Amino acid sequence: MPLPQIDPADVRIEPGWKAHLQTEFSKPYFAGIKQFLADEKARGKVVFPPGPLIFNAFDQTPFEKVKVVILGQDPYHGPGQAMGLCFSVPREIPVPASLKNIFKEINRDLGLPIPRHGDLTSWTTQGIFLLNAILTVEKNQAGSHSKIGWHLFTDAVIKTLSDHRNGLIFLLWGNYARSKKPLIDPQRHTILEAAHPSPLARDAFKGCCHFSKTNSILSNQGETPINWSLDE
Repeated sequence: MPLPQIDPADVRIEPGWKAHLQTEFSKPYFAGIKQFLADEKARGKVVFPPGPLIFNAFDQTPFEKVKVVILGQDPYHGPGQAMGLCFSVPREIPVPASLKNIFKEINRDLGLPIPRHGDLTSWTTQGIFLLNAILTVEKNQAGSHSKIGWHLFTDAVIKTLSDHRNGLIFLLWGNYARSKKPLIDPQRHTILEAAHPSPLARDAFKGCCHFSKTNSILSNQGETPINWSLDE
């Protein structure tokens, strides 16, 4: 059975992103993603994040406002965790281990207090684009949507940012994020690499100083540094 055609106008996403990604929304793989998710819903499967939050990273950080890109892999798969922003969880959800390590490095690097919650929305409003390479996941099934086509879409997102913006800072943490490096033009952008903040990487993320380095680069470019502390 042929895949249904998707009218790009039907995709609800921040207008600047929509303008740059129109061709992706028209491609067969994107129709395949939409069909897969509809079929999963019909079978009673629970998918995270909720539909209105799948493109939350794009809606929170408009295309022309992006200054920093942090790349995650796929959403948290526990109830209530995923909110469409990589590494971020709602305020009422316990802070996951990887995010705890991010906070510890911010504390070590900049001396800021460790937040009591894990909602990173205040970062997104300052120009930090919190992109997961895979935008959905089945409840309690980590990586379950890794092969449905999302990687094609988010690779195009990274390439579009690289081609149509200048002076962005890409923070690539861990081997998966580093595998996206060929999509980024190093002549136009800064790429900072480090181990993943997961406890599985032991303390390899510690000492990367990506937060002070990012602010130094932004300042040198005449841009406002990031306030890495969170609203309490």
